[in-house]
Amino acid sequence: MGRKFRIRLQTNAFAWLLLLPSLFFLFLFTFYSIARTIRLSLFQADLATPLPFFVGLENYGNMWKDQVFWQVMSNNLWFALGTAPTSIALALLMAVYCNKALRGQGALRTAFFYPTVVPMIAIANIWLFIYTPEYGLLSRAVKWIGQSDANWLGTPELVMWAMVIMIVWKEAGYFMIFYLAGLQNIPQDLYEAAQTDGVGAWTTFRKITFPLLMPTTLFVAIVALTNSFKLVDHLWIMTKGGPNNASSLLLYYIYEAAFSFWDQGMASALTVVMIAVLLLLAALQFFGLDKKIHYH
Repeated sequence: MGRKFRIRLQTNAFAWLLLLPSLFFLFLFTFYSIARTIRLSLFQADLATPLPFFVGLENYGNMWKDQVFWQVMSNNLWFALGTAPTSIALALLMAVYCNKALRGQGALRTAFFYPTVVPMIAIANIWLFIYTPEYGLLSRAVKWIGQSDANWLGTPELVMWAMVIMIVWKEAGYFMIFYLAGLQNIPQDLYEAAQTDGVGAWTTFRKITFPLLMPTTLFVAIVALTNSFKLVDHLWIMTKGGPNNASSLLLYYIYEAAFSFWDQGMASALTVVMIAVLLLLAALQFFGLDKKIHYH
């Protein structure tokens, strides 16, 4: 019994030693940073206070009464609802199509994935040209079919739709890669059995493909929803949150609070709220989809 215990202890100790470098960086750059942010959110730390002093939950109270904060949260909610499901559905469609034995399959996959490798700043500049009134590609296309032009980035009712379309175009190819990996892990004998029984393509997808892709869908859904709350680069290039905060998202609002208004306490409180929202959404997704997942 003592020898088995020593062997188990040595094995566990070796495993922890292997994990130690990763755990060190995880605690240093994640848990420690979160703890410092939570602490700073309880202090007033702005240009009017050379030395931060404790104010308790005052920053959260001011946030609750801030109409801009609620507008930003509403923007981010609609942005997430617009980008995440659409990107996932389009990625699944592209993956199913690219998984077939087609001529030029590699070129097609590359074309779908290419927007992912382009930096967000470059993407924003490309779509800024597309959305430019009168001279942009979209405006010229609209005029060509006889419709009136619109200021896509300068109209509060249109700017969020413009952002959603751009992000879906960029992210769908990235999620497609995960679905391709999931499709290639599905046993082919299931499809052969379905074909032998005369099962149609749609029924095969609904009863075999999609259920077996649920682990991939769970992972992609969490990543997509997280991405919708952490995108900020394109706003700096394209709209700076305008017009009238119609395109401002939570992370950009945090950036403005921290580096435009130099209110570190409020920026920390906003960051805590964002972390809490992301944890809540991830938990709801995980526990909501876990019962429907078929592991294979």
